[in-house]
Amino acid sequence: MKKQINKKNLPRHIAIIMDGNGRWAKKFFMKRSAGHRAGAQALRRLVEDMDKAGFEILTVYAFSTENWKRDESEVAYLMGLLHEYIQQYINDAKDSNVKIRCIGDMTALEPSLQNKIAHLDEITKNKTGLLLNIAINYGGRDEILRAVRRIVFDGVGSNDIDETAISSRLDTAGIPDPDLIIRTSGEMRLSNFLLWQVVYSEFYATDTLWPDFKIKHLYEAINHYQGRERRFGGRKS
Repeated sequence: MKKQINKKNLPRHIAIIMDGNGRWAKKFFMKRSAGHRAGAQALRRLVEDMDKAGFEILTVYAFSTENWKRDESEVAYLMGLLHEYIQQYINDAKDSNVKIRCIGDMTALEPSLQNKIAHLDEITKNKTGLLLNIAINYGGRDEILRAVRRIVFDGVGSNDIDETAISSRLDTAGIPDPDLIIRTSGEMRLSNFLLWQVVYSEFYATDTLWPDFKIKHLYEAINHYQGRERRFGGRKS
């Protein structure tokens, strides 16, 4: 029998690698595009439920720097889906308390999508509910490279370069590192996600395909998380 979740000890920052859209579509004899749409809908459901439950921070991997290598038609569909759902979040902003930021290299996106993302950030920046970080054209190595370039641009001396100098120039600057990383569809890889930030994160993998992922699956992950002893590099004698 599973123990009850300790709601006074919820992970402050949860990050999810949303995987399995294609396999979900294949399972139901649908096109991959149907899986991506179902995945986008799953995210909207989860965000709403997490905000109601009082969670603080959620970061999701929506489109990686490597995803450009996919079939051109699939990439085009994903970009169109991003347009559609960013607009939905803009429309929701009037009645929602969710704060939304997009992280990653936005310069590779078409200008109209960049403008939508900037508008979404602006109209939700003072919200006080769940903080949703959507990683778009994001890669952990790319993020670190961009941070290093900012250090060079800012003229920081070599003796002044420390972890704070790098962390403060990452896309996640000002946000605590993830306590819990969840990957759906049974895969056991980080896939270039939050490489700097996950140094002491707990990792949880579930066989659930992303479009089927619900708040109950999140609580299953938290159940496992709360059963672990977090050492942060140390060990009790």
